Amino acid sequence: MMRIFLFLATNAAILVVLSVVFRVLGLDGVLARNGVDLDLRALLILSAVIGFTGSFISLAMSKFLAKRSMGVRIIEQPQNRTEQWLVDVVSRQAQQARIGMPEVGIFDAAEPNAFATGMNKNNALVAVSAGLLQNMSSDEVEAVLAHEITHVSNGDMVTMGLIQGVVNTFVIFLSRVIGHVVDRVVFKTQRGYGPAYFITSIVAQIFLSILASMVVMWFSRRREFRADAGGAQLAGRQKMISALQALQRAHEPRDLPGEFSAFGISGGIGTGIKKLFMSHPPLEERIAALRSGV
Repeated sequence: MMRIFLFLATNAAILVVLSVVFRVLGLDGVLARNGVDLDLRALLILSAVIGFTGSFISLAMSKFLAKRSMGVRIIEQPQNRTEQWLVDVVSRQAQQARIGMPEVGIFDAAEPNAFATGMNKNNALVAVSAGLLQNMSSDEVEAVLAHEITHVSNGDMVTMGLIQGVVNTFVIFLSRVIGHVVDRVVFKTQRGYGPAYFITSIVAQIFLSILASMVVMWFSRRREFRADAGGAQLAGRQKMISALQALQRAHEPRDLPGEFSAFGISGGIGTGIKKLFMSHPPLEERIAALRSGV
């Protein structure tokens, strides 16, 4: 779950900073005409600029943030047979998937997990946890790597960035409309904007962002089935099934931190409303899909 959480957290932080910058520069002035009316077309354009800028800045920073936040050690020169094997497997799978050779790294975590990130499929990062190497067989690790390579070859990070940009646009747009209505109707501000507009729009943006994250998580869950299918093609269906079963035996591995949760091989288990915020479908559903050939 690491990749998605970091992506969303970074995106949210950038949105807040951009919103403040635009406000300080006075660009929010395009939202009002003659100090009274809301210019919806200008607001939508401004929202799209902020929304997509925030999404793609966080996407561009994804590799850097992954390395720093996860403590990923990039394998520049393999120091042992395990590292050499990892590099060789990733190289072979990247050639099969027709993408550029990703950077390969290891991060220090006892839980078995892995992730891939990067805004360019020919300049990505694939990293595995120390726990994955210690607790899985070579066939299972190969399948996990194939799953991550498929994420890269499918361009999942870029697609997620586009979806997040659209979601951001409507979050910003609707939060400003709500702030405008509250400021004009409830607090009767006649010219410009009063404190109610800024307070209400910020609160609405936070609330709408939480709701919007359900859309992003839905896409992330669908994406996992495609990555499993791609991993089965690269490494073999039974190896992919065995890898997911190994994750089940790991007793609910903890999510990856932040933005990277959506890009890990496994995610947490949710019940009730939490299911709507899960970046990964339940492992039993993924195994069943592979067995049925879906």
